[in-house]
Amino acid sequence: MIRYKISKNMRVLFVGINPHPGSFSRGVPFSNNKMFWYLLSRSGAIKESVNQLRDDKELRHVYNTRFNQVYRFGFLNLVNRPTRVVSELQRGEENNGKRKILKTIREYRPATVCFVGKVTYEKFSHAKKFRFGWQCDIYASKSFVMHFPLRGKAIVRIKDLKCIMKQFKTH
Repeated sequence: MIRYKISKNMRVLFVGINPHPGSFSRGVPFSNNKMFWYLLSRSGAIKESVNQLRDDKELRHVYNTRFNQVYRFGFLNLVNRPTRVVSELQRGEENNGKRKILKTIREYRPATVCFVGKVTYEKFSHAKKFRFGWQCDIYASKSFVMHFPLRGKAIVRIKDLKCIMKQFKTH
């Protein structure tokens, strides 16, 4: 089971669609295929190296002790039920998660809510026509749709994460 991370003063709340069974059993989001974590590293959003993140124990340690506390990131899924592919989800299954995420955004006020993938944002917003990148604010939080981390060129996803992180750079 994944213990989702949220707290006051989050810089980024990442929102996924639902866990893969491998990630669910490890208790760490995106740990079945660690590309999400590698992209966080390569974009400079986290300081751990890709080599460190390859090790399941090290990744679990980063998620449990640094993800929320040091980097001030949070993570929630729209649906908590693990599936191998998103097409196994039932229509409307995301509704409870959407309410929970809206409540979390309203209460915790993350600076940015980052939807991990187009399908995640579609299920959350019910919008079909939108572009990747910045969306309308949700309450007091900016919102961003990034490309899903498993398909396509990594540079696009790294640019997505750098775009989000740019707002936190101090000059």
